[in-house]
Amino acid sequence: MTTHSKSSKRTLLNWGLFIATVVVVFLLGLLASSIIERRAEAAYVNVPKAEIGQFEPRNEVWGQNYPREFQSYYGTADTTFRSKHNGNATIDMLEVDPRLVVLWAGYGFAKDYKQGRGHYYAVTDIHNTLRTGAPKTPDSGPMPSTCMTCKSPDVPRLMNQKGVAAFYTGTFAELGPEVVNPIGCADCHDNETMNLTITRPALVEAFERMERDIKKVSHQEMRSLVCAQCHVEYYFDKKKVDGAQYLTFPWDNGFSAEAMEEYYDNIEFSDWTHSLSKAPMLKAQHPGYETYMTGIHAQRGVSCADCHMPYKSEGGQKFTDHKMQSPLNNISNSCQVCHREEAGTLLANVYERQDKILENRDKLEELLVRAHVEAKKAWDLGATETNMKDILTGIRHAQWRWDYAAASHGASFHSPVEIGRVISTGITIAQETRIKLARLLADLDFNQEVPYPDIATKAKAQEFIGLDMAKLNAEKQEFLTTVVPEWKKQAEEREKTYDLKPEPKN
Repeated sequence: MTTHSKSSKRTLLNWGLFIATVVVVFLLGLLASSIIERRAEAAYVNVPKAEIGQFEPRNEVWGQNYPREFQSYYGTADTTFRSKHNGNATIDMLEVDPRLVVLWAGYGFAKDYKQGRGHYYAVTDIHNTLRTGAPKTPDSGPMPSTCMTCKSPDVPRLMNQKGVAAFYTGTFAELGPEVVNPIGCADCHDNETMNLTITRPALVEAFERMERDIKKVSHQEMRSLVCAQCHVEYYFDKKKVDGAQYLTFPWDNGFSAEAMEEYYDNIEFSDWTHSLSKAPMLKAQHPGYETYMTGIHAQRGVSCADCHMPYKSEGGQKFTDHKMQSPLNNISNSCQVCHREEAGTLLANVYERQDKILENRDKLEELLVRAHVEAKKAWDLGATETNMKDILTGIRHAQWRWDYAAASHGASFHSPVEIGRVISTGITIAQETRIKLARLLADLDFNQEVPYPDIATKAKAQEFIGLDMAKLNAEKQEFLTTVVPEWKKQAEEREKTYDLKPEPKN
C-alpha cells in the first residue's frame, strides 16, 4: 500500500471520527436541553399558586397547586368502563339479582342497592339512594350523620369543628348543607407536605386496639391504609358515647370473616332483624381492605395504589394517576408492570376467578332465600324462640359469609382462595340450617316443601317482602327536587364567606 493511500484512509477516518463526535455532541446537547426544559417545566408546575388551609375540603383549591393530579382525579367522573362483571356505571343490582331483596328484607338495601360509581359522585349518590330516605327537616332522619363519614373531605373539617363524637351524633339531614364536596385531596393528604395522612379516627382507633401505632407504618403501607379508612367493614357502636352512633371497625379479633363474626356475636350486635325469618342479621359494608389483606398481592407488598392508582407520565412528569379505577381498565400501567403476560391472558385469568366464585356465591344466595322463607313458615306454624334459636344463628352466620364475599369489592380477584373458602363454609352452614328447619317443620306437622317465592324481578321481590315502592320513590323524588337544592344553596352561601378561602401567592 502506498504512502498516499494510507494518508487518504487516515484522513477519512479522522473526518469520520470528527463527524461522529459532532453528532454525539449535538445529541447530548439536545438531551441536556430537554432535561433543562423539563426541570424548568416541573419547577413552574410545582410553584404553589394558592394557600391551602389545614381542613380545606375543596378539590378545586388543591388543584391549583397540583393540576395534573387534580385533572386525573376528575377521571373518576367517567362511567363508560364495562367489564364482564359490572364496571363503573350505575347498575341496579336488585334488578340484576332480585334474590338480594329477600336477603335484605327489613333493611334499607332491599329498597335500593346500586353499584357505586367513582369518587366524584360520592355525595350525589348518597343523596339519590332510597336508603337515606327523604328527610324534610334536619331532625327527621332517618339515617344518622355517621353515614356521611366516608363521603367527603368536608368530614375532617366538621370533625375538627364539632369534635368526633359530636359529628357522630345527629342525622344525615343535619349535614346536608355542610357535606357537599366529593371525596378528594383532603381525605388522604396533609395540606402542607402532601404526605399521605389518616383523616378518619375509626382507623386510628382500630390500630390502637390492636396495639399498633399507625404513625409508624411505612409509606407503602400508607398507600393502602388511606383506602382502608373507608373500604372496610364497620358498624355503629351506640354504647361507646351516649347519643352517638360511633363508627367502629370490628378488627379486635382479626380481619377474617370468622374473626369479625366472633366479635359481633360476643357483643350481641346485629344490624337489623330480618322481616321474614326474624334472624338477627349482620350487614357487611365493603370489607375490601380485609379481603385484600388475605391475598397474594398484600403478601408481596403490593399496595392498593399500585394497582388502582398507578404512576403515569405526562409532559415529562411522573405522578400518581388519581383516576381511581379498576386495573382492568388500565392493564398496561397496572398489571403488566409486574406480570409479563399479554393483556388478554391476564383478563381471562381474572374472569376465570370471578366466574368460579360467583357460581358458588349464587348457590349460597339460593340456599339463604330458601332458609328465610322456611323460617317464616316455621314461625307461622307456631315455632317458639327456643325452637328457632340455633336456626336463626345459622341463617345469620351463613348470610354473613355470603355478604362478606359479595360486599368486599373485587374480593374474587383480591383473594380468590380465601373468598372461595368463606363461601363454601357459608354453603355448609346454610345446608345444615335447612336440615334443622326441615326437622322442625316436620315436628310442626308440615311435611311438604315450602314453595320458592316468585321473585323473578326486583318488583316482584319487593312486593313479596311488603315494600310500597311507589310511595318510597315519590317521597324520594320530592326530597331531591325540594330539599337537596336548598342544601346546595346554603352551601354556596357559606362558601362565599369561607374562612379557608385561599389567597393567591405573589
